[in-house]
Amino acid sequence: MALREGNRQQMGMMPPSIEQYIPDDAPVRVYDAFVEAMDLKALGIDINPSKEGNPCYDPRAMLKLLVYGYSYGVRSSRKLEREAHYNLTFIWLMGRLRPDHKTIAEFRRRHKEALKKALGQCVNMCMKLDLIAGNVLFVDGSKIRANASIKNTWSVEKCRKVLRKAERRIEEIISESEAIDKEEEGMPSLVSVSKELADAQVLKERVSRIMEELRESEKPVVNTVDKECTRTNSVHGTHAGYNARVVVDDGNGLIVSCDAVDANNDIGQFSRQIDQAQEALGQKCDVAVADSGYAWTDDLAKVDKQGIRVIVPTQRIVSQRAPGEFDKENFRYDRDRDCYICPQGAILRYGGVSRKRYSRAYVIENRETCWACSKFGRCTTARRGRKVTRLVEEELRSRLEREYGLSQNQAIYKRRGEKVEPVFGHMKRNLGVTSFLMRGRSAVRAELSLLSVCFNLRRMMTLLGVEGLIRALRRVSPVPVSHRLTLSQTIIALSQLLTTRSAVLAR
Repeated sequence: MALREGNRQQMGMMPPSIEQYIPDDAPVRVYDAFVEAMDLKALGIDINPSKEGNPCYDPRAMLKLLVYGYSYGVRSSRKLEREAHYNLTFIWLMGRLRPDHKTIAEFRRRHKEALKKALGQCVNMCMKLDLIAGNVLFVDGSKIRANASIKNTWSVEKCRKVLRKAERRIEEIISESEAIDKEEEGMPSLVSVSKELADAQVLKERVSRIMEELRESEKPVVNTVDKECTRTNSVHGTHAGYNARVVVDDGNGLIVSCDAVDANNDIGQFSRQIDQAQEALGQKCDVAVADSGYAWTDDLAKVDKQGIRVIVPTQRIVSQRAPGEFDKENFRYDRDRDCYICPQGAILRYGGVSRKRYSRAYVIENRETCWACSKFGRCTTARRGRKVTRLVEEELRSRLEREYGLSQNQAIYKRRGEKVEPVFGHMKRNLGVTSFLMRGRSAVRAELSLLSVCFNLRRMMTLLGVEGLIRALRRVSPVPVSHRLTLSQTIIALSQLLTTRSAVLAR
């Protein structure tokens, strides 16, 4: 069977313009149109062509490189540099500009605030195109590793352990040095002993500084490489990382806002994420949805007070455990008298609030009543008698639990998994985001914003098609189309004219 073989020496007529290599429906044209439609001044990027000095790379071109590269899992500055040299779509997108990896990394570092605002402009475009309504919002999060090792994460306990070990070793080295001093044969080994002693003292000083930093920051742990990350626990183990969060619109599953926090759980984050999403939308949402990890009643109350319907299952619902004979659910609460009545008829009166003021304690009116009760030992073994606690927002929790069970709310909650969970699946599996590249919470938020823009653009292409999205982006652009488009069209026209002229002369 004959083989079809290539020939690198074959002469051919190549298209005179790189523009002709890129089809009209190539996805790269969407990224070009998107960045051209952005208002760089609103992002905080200054463009001054008349500025004196060595000309810098066009910020639009650099932004295109980052957005397009991140959309295909190319995030490393060195890999982006390589793509700008050898990948045809990158070469077209950059207009043959070839920045080195240091320039790319420096642009990304210097424009963190602009990258964080990029998602806001993307959301604004989506709203103009009626792709985001903002009525129903879903909140979710996922833990992503930081650009730091867990070995560089220190707690007070770890510091004390290392300090004790270092101090013991220093004492041992000093004792060895004194013994060596008495022996002439041991003199040559004093050099290595002195070095080991110096290393141990340096370690002691370093750990002491870390302990002081822990006391000042009042954090449970601190990482010496990325000081704003935290210790995260997941099914994949313990790592230094961030808790990345996104808020997604119900309509087309587009990301409305994103954030990265240094917390190992979701407690107290629900209201904050909803507020950020509403600020990005410029309007109040009607329904806010999240999983049981966000079910901290005091935090849910902040959203409920805004008149927003909250659909969040409590831990009590998720556990699906039937209340035991002596659980609080079998104690009747008398609102008028502000007391609980146990199944045996004894009264538990209000006895104060918890240290964090999240709950109120109710204790037996007369502890001897508990001692004489036939259920004592099974209901409680405390000498002061039975005690139950009631959340300050107990009535709100009960109401939210009832509303969660409504069929219409169940239908909305079921859509949560379809809309918000694919976001992190796409980032981690398709884009290969196993860890952030940048350090510091501000930089990590910028990187997460960039990834969110990439996800939205992919969804928008699915919804509108490549050419349809390009037309839509040009329609909603707050700034006039860049001169580069006109220039490229001019080049094509000139190339066609030259080709035609050459053909005529050849005749």
